[in-house]
Amino acid sequence: MHKSIILTLCILSSFFLKAQVNLDSLHAVWQDQTQTDSIRAKAYSDYIWDGFLFSQPDTAFILAEELVLYGRDNNYPKAHAGGYILQGVSWLNRDDYPQTLDFYNRAIAIYEQTGNQIGIAGALANVGALYDTQGDYPKALDYYIQCLAVHKQTGNPTGMATTLGNIGVIYMNQANYAKALDYHMQGLEVNEQMDDQHEKGKLISNIGLMYMHLGNYSKALEYHTQSREINELIGNQIGIADDLNNIGTVYDIQGDYLKALDYYKLSLGINEQMGDQDQIARSLTAIGAVCQKQGDNPKALNYCQTAYELSLSLGSLERQRDGSSCLYDAYKAMGNGKKALKYLELFNAIEDSLHAEETSKKLQQMEFQKVILQDSIAKAQEARVTQEAHEEEIHQEEKTRNISLGVGAFFLLLAGSFYVRWRYVRKSKASLQIEKDRSENLLLNILPEEIAKELKETGKAAPKKYESVTILFTDFKDFTKLVASISATTLVVELNDIFSQFDDIMDEVGIEKIETIGDAYMAASGLPRENPDHAQRCVEAAFRMVKFLEQRNENSEIKWNMRVGIHSGAVVAGVVGKKKFAYDLFGDSVNTASRMESNGEVGKVNISQATYELLKSDPNFAFENRGKIEAKGKGEIEMYFVSKN
Repeated sequence: MHKSIILTLCILSSFFLKAQVNLDSLHAVWQDQTQTDSIRAKAYSDYIWDGFLFSQPDTAFILAEELVLYGRDNNYPKAHAGGYILQGVSWLNRDDYPQTLDFYNRAIAIYEQTGNQIGIAGALANVGALYDTQGDYPKALDYYIQCLAVHKQTGNPTGMATTLGNIGVIYMNQANYAKALDYHMQGLEVNEQMDDQHEKGKLISNIGLMYMHLGNYSKALEYHTQSREINELIGNQIGIADDLNNIGTVYDIQGDYLKALDYYKLSLGINEQMGDQDQIARSLTAIGAVCQKQGDNPKALNYCQTAYELSLSLGSLERQRDGSSCLYDAYKAMGNGKKALKYLELFNAIEDSLHAEETSKKLQQMEFQKVILQDSIAKAQEARVTQEAHEEEIHQEEKTRNISLGVGAFFLLLAGSFYVRWRYVRKSKASLQIEKDRSENLLLNILPEEIAKELKETGKAAPKKYESVTILFTDFKDFTKLVASISATTLVVELNDIFSQFDDIMDEVGIEKIETIGDAYMAASGLPRENPDHAQRCVEAAFRMVKFLEQRNENSEIKWNMRVGIHSGAVVAGVVGKKKFAYDLFGDSVNTASRMESNGEVGKVNISQATYELLKSDPNFAFENRGKIEAKGKGEIEMYFVSKN
């Protein structure tokens, strides 16, 4: 039933190498002055976030100052404010909440000055989360509600769904489960507009928790089962383990111990596969408690003892408390009073420690509120002093004003002022036009022309469902090995050259590039402007991409082995994101297209049955039926290799 999951990973040396290469690549992009402001700032922000923010917050703060100065000196407010956000998070990671709030507010001020609604919403959400961690739920709600209003104004369904869920969690923390359920249901309704399976899974899982707390166990099981199905579909192992545990808990509460035990053990198995020690301890304790309720005390003792020893190695007081309670119940049921007393005393000692931690947290919250109050008083005093000084200045100016300048001097001054004003306006218009053109080009580089136009005219871009589009995915086989064998700079240069050529191919064929993620490239045909030959265009683009790489590999020492997958179907498209908005696609068709790529072969174009049906009568194409192939999360799918006739 927990809401936060700590994932412990067994990291191999190869991962360290890959991570370092990635950091080097990001830093190389940041130092490349030929790149645009947005690309450089994003790379440096990711460099700080991935490399230092959570492991070395002091260093992250210093590095982020460079981003602040870059944004300020280059008149790029997004980088300026983004640097402040990073610095705020660095203070958060050092438990200095007043400083965290100060830097968040600096970012909000910049976003408000520039009218960056997405930035404002993201910063408001950060402040809400800060007050949430401090247990100041009224303040947290206030900021989340402000954030929700901005998302509604800009028509951002992803932001709306996430924020509604955040508000619901606050009410859940206050044990107001009816209101928490209401907000989660609202979030789920909004989520249907974009079909975001990750967010949908989280919302549905929490709805199951609400129903469990409200005593509606049939509904709780229904929603936890739905959440499990979604997480299995998207391959979210952490979510699956949590759902299994929640289902086990519902059966446990109802006294159906056999089913509870089955689900707890399934959850344990997944946690063991992932190496999640904290959740392993939780599952072991739950299994031990059920065994004790069934009267199997020796087995209960074994599970509880293992859980308790694991919790000691983790240093988790909460898990130690649960384990000692489980051991107390088992020894008591076995009639071993001495051992039972030992673990009862241990349980009480741990409870006292947890209460001490809670008291310390409350004192910290009081200190935070004190600092905020002092800051508010200081600002009010500063404003009063400034106002008084301004009024005194006006008074002195009125006393010393020289009326003897005369009407002639007045008109001479007026004429000069008009001339200066005229020059200023003309120069300002020219500067504004340059900035406008720059903004137009940047927007068109990020979004399709139709979507960019809609954003400019209405301030938002509504999600839209397309019944028939074709999606193309590519990636490179053995990319991890290749990364380990070349320098970070070479990697960035190579990928930039290849993806730039791919972009040109998309423009030539009339396909919309969607995004690149690492070595993966995604594009789609048939949106935002619908066309009947979207499948033909995608396949033609794929042929050109394969041919380009074959020719490139002949004259290069570095060989890039690309797989291509294509699928046709329905999607929902729209502008999403809190801080770094992008035009993206959602729906099962996206997942299927990805599976076409991962089940393809180097140098060949792999298509689904749906795409084949759109192309089979076209004499320009030849097809090789591969039969039904097992695809992860999809079962068996009919696939074809397509080539030119």
